[in-house]
Amino acid sequence: MVRTEVQRQQQQGRAVRLMFQDEARFGRLQDPRRAWAPPGVRPLVPTEIVREYGYAYAAVSPHDGVLDSLVLPDVNAERMSLFLAEVARRHADEFILMVLDGAGWHTAHALHVPERMRLYPLPARSPELNPVEHVWDELREKRLCNRFFDCQEAVDRQVARGLTALERNPAQVASLAGFAWITAIPLTAP
Repeated sequence: MVRTEVQRQQQQGRAVRLMFQDEARFGRLQDPRRAWAPPGVRPLVPTEIVREYGYAYAAVSPHDGVLDSLVLPDVNAERMSLFLAEVARRHADEFILMVLDGAGWHTAHALHVPERMRLYPLPARSPELNPVEHVWDELREKRLCNRFFDCQEAVDRQVARGLTALERNPAQVASLAGFAWITAIPLTAP
């Protein structure tokens, strides 16, 4: 599939970018994690059970560590179309092969896929194949763990700050998402 698309796009003078996409829910329902503390001191982590959530959309290019993301209030075909349009805008000179899971809004009739983009599904129930999952783990571990947020907007701001920091650090993203089986895929025709 990739080889065929690379050849087709190179005939038209376009480079191909392979990206993996996913969404994640972030909210105020905290998940306390281990924390370092001096001997004899038990760290306290404030928690509150509030079921409010926001969502982050991200697409990562494992070959070079490029990360594109948006924080949005919900997940549906309209929001997914908005995200795909933003990714296409950021990579206006390239053809994008977007690999994603089988969420309902990824296959909805209302989904608008940009002209220079093709969507490819991952096998069902295989999140371990999607390198964006490692981006979510990094974000939760480094930016959200053991933190108390008094409103969902504060969570959304922190998620956006974390994603912005990752977008500015392609080397770190490549180390998280550069699975060997993905980076071995050639994106130029022989």
